[in-house]
Amino acid sequence: MKFTKMQGIGNDYVYVNCFKEKVENPSEVSKIISDRHFGIGADGLILIMPSDKADFRMKMYNADGSEGMMCGNGTRCIGKYVYDNGLTQKKEITLETKSGIRYLSLDTVDGKVVSASVDMGKAVLKPSDIPVIADKDAESFIAVPVKVGNKEYKLTCISMGNPHAVVYMDNVDDLDLEKIGPDFENHKMFPHRVNTEFVEVISENKIKMRVWERGSGETLACGTGACASAAASVLNNYCKYDEEITVVLRGGELKITYQKDGTVYMRGPAVKVFDGEINI
Repeated sequence: MKFTKMQGIGNDYVYVNCFKEKVENPSEVSKIISDRHFGIGADGLILIMPSDKADFRMKMYNADGSEGMMCGNGTRCIGKYVYDNGLTQKKEITLETKSGIRYLSLDTVDGKVVSASVDMGKAVLKPSDIPVIADKDAESFIAVPVKVGNKEYKLTCISMGNPHAVVYMDNVDDLDLEKIGPDFENHKMFPHRVNTEFVEVISENKIKMRVWERGSGETLACGTGACASAAASVLNNYCKYDEEITVVLRGGELKITYQKDGTVYMRGPAVKVFDGEINI
């Protein structure tokens, strides 16, 4: 199987061009190739496929083999792959995901994509659509006290095509995510598990975030998580609508704008690491 390893601010995936390759049992393949000791090493597997609804289709699998709904950093890297490898000459492309169509605008230097902006769609706030178990008539889940483990946290829950729980605290660099992350991911309030963002507010235009992703553990970055964190920061009155918010992650920075109509825009880099071939 030929592949390309790519990363968006440290969120690294193995990408396979399914216009040329056929991947049998991608769930198992993702577990094998994601292993950083015995495989290639990645946060998961992303397949680039034909689509009858958009220019291209994305299927993504986490490191544990579970299929994900969306990957923000992955969308940008797909944009780079299809343009740099001549699958398209367009700089405005559409991408079918399990969470709907995403719209990409590609930035190029010397004929190669260096970054991309993505219309990530609207942030979903209704608990039943995230999903998170809440009061039957609740229209949102903002700063709600929830006991996780032996401690109470105020959670803001949002879906960006996949479920996120955002919690605010000081000194996120000092958190032991390996210890507390699984308690959030597997909390009984989240029927499909949850990605959890631990956010420290720096200013009204800047936040710092660490993320525990369902199925992958702590990753250096999460595009949908950055979008959810920016939206949550506006909803909690830390940041403002329609202003670009810098989200500082362990792998780098993303620029997120949460508009008053609920739409979220993400801007950030996309980087090729290497091409390779593996026997699966």
